[in-house]
Amino acid sequence: MKQINKILIIRFRQIGDSILATSLCSTLKATFPEAEIHFLLNANIAPLYQGHPHIDKIITYDKNDNKPFISYLRKTWQTVHQNKYDVIIDMRSTIRTLFFSLFSLRTPFRIGYKKKYTHFLLSHSIDIKEKRRTLDMVQQDLLLAQPLSALKEIQYTNKFSLFLTEEEKMNFRNYMEHEGIDFNKPVVLIGVTTKLAHKMWNKEYMKDVLNRILTIHENLQLIFNYAPGHEENEAKEMYEELGRHKNIKINIQASSLRELAALCSNCSFYFGNEGGTRHMVQALQIPSFAIYSPSASKKTWLPANSVTASGICVDDVLSKEEQKNKSKEECYNAITPDKVFQQLNDMLKRL
Repeated sequence: MKQINKILIIRFRQIGDSILATSLCSTLKATFPEAEIHFLLNANIAPLYQGHPHIDKIITYDKNDNKPFISYLRKTWQTVHQNKYDVIIDMRSTIRTLFFSLFSLRTPFRIGYKKKYTHFLLSHSIDIKEKRRTLDMVQQDLLLAQPLSALKEIQYTNKFSLFLTEEEKMNFRNYMEHEGIDFNKPVVLIGVTTKLAHKMWNKEYMKDVLNRILTIHENLQLIFNYAPGHEENEAKEMYEELGRHKNIKINIQASSLRELAALCSNCSFYFGNEGGTRHMVQALQIPSFAIYSPSASKKTWLPANSVTASGICVDDVLSKEEQKNKSKEECYNAITPDKVFQQLNDMLKRL
């Protein structure tokens, strides 16, 4: 067997995508324990992966590395020629990311997804087109390890994970206590809003469900999670409309992604809109229930692992034929508060 010394995994994109990709990192580390796993990410999300035991090196690209294009080409050339990779796994497989393979044609395993333009530069192209309908995103990611089975049996794991130090978790726990959180009672993180408007569930529906939670589960403490800007404004507006309920905490804020992870790790449960924070929660072994917009398939974005994670999407309430005759907004509104709370309430009773 050829010795595998260095593996580059090119991910880029957003928090959710990169969190799920850690299952591929863990799979490759288990299969090739002596190999260095290099994880290539956008700089703004890279701190989230510090200390991950299955990632040996994090390589980042910021806006100065990406523009002008000559800067991108220069850094890409330097990255592959300084490290001399045995395996390059291009999880994006775009014209832009293919330059990693172009600049490293001696790398025996240049793996990515099959597209019209990829077969010229990839040594192994994975055809995902038909499988997208049946496989979740973690399963799709793990397909990229298949060509390496020619060297060794792949030790697959569908577990995606994040790691924090006990000090990080305890420091944020102390801050939460200072802000009035009582850890003798369950703490529920609420994804009350979203970065993208089309992914946000009907505001009045969300208010209805939160009212039911506050009325029926008087021991629960709710923390509204939001980013600065329009998300903060929407969250504070919801807080006002809920009468500034004493069980809602609106001002517990994380100043970094690692602090957000620490907040998640100190919660008992997550409920709300689907997004990066929900993936973070699942990666930290916290149970959750999410509402999926028509543009985010639950089948794709709710991968199964060892933690209890559930959710509801348009496919759960409307047939494909019914969806054809409705707008996306009408389809989304078919996910009613009753349908959500019926499932959510059973999970909240166990807290």
